[in-house]
Amino acid sequence: MKAEIIAASTILIVDDDASIRDALADFLGGHGYAVRTAGNAATCERELAEASVDLIVLDVMMPGEDGLSLCRRLAPAGTPILMLSALDAVTDRIVGLEVGAWDYLTKPFEPRELLARVRALLRRPGAERPAAGRASGGVVFASWWLDMAERRLRDPNGRVLSLSEGEHALLAAFVSRPGRILTRDALLDLARGLDAVSYDRAIDIAVSRLRRKLAEAHPDPLIETVRGVGYRFLPTVHPA
Repeated sequence: MKAEIIAASTILIVDDDASIRDALADFLGGHGYAVRTAGNAATCERELAEASVDLIVLDVMMPGEDGLSLCRRLAPAGTPILMLSALDAVTDRIVGLEVGAWDYLTKPFEPRELLARVRALLRRPGAERPAAGRASGGVVFASWWLDMAERRLRDPNGRVLSLSEGEHALLAAFVSRPGRILTRDALLDLARGLDAVSYDRAIDIAVSRLRRKLAEAHPDPLIETVRGVGYRFLPTVHPA
């Protein structure tokens, strides 16, 4: 059976310029995010009514209701909003933040800067969404026992392994999606406590460290590398 690939967070791009909208959708989609698009405020609201999103990338200057007005109405819902604008005066940025934007990026911008800001916003306190399937209590896998609340991991011999905050966050991300391929972006999104900067190599290093720590207690491989995609947690996970 083909493994399911779990994408990272869902992003809604709201911009009246179709070329910018499509370019951003292609770029963010290429980094593992699920992307929805809207060309104006009305379409944005229809998209939000159909499905929840984790971040809104919102252009300021749009026909009809502009981005500032839309941001003011959407902000109370708590979804992070990254505002895009060709207006780069200090007062413009201040107004954008005052109406509820979490961040403000001026056009033109480098796509990698946009990606870095998206990742940073999704890991900020307050951007947490309910993680479907994430274990909230204790779980058991391959004779290991992980206490999610106490952040305590016992190996098959009953010994307690010390995990850093980042290692625990990464392991919690894996046990919340056993058997499924997780992209690097998905792991960055799920493991919000990860003590690493937001780039793909950081995830590879973090996974390598976690693997070494687990292998010291038990040699059976638990985390599989899926070349060109990401990683998969192999054991079956059960509630403790």
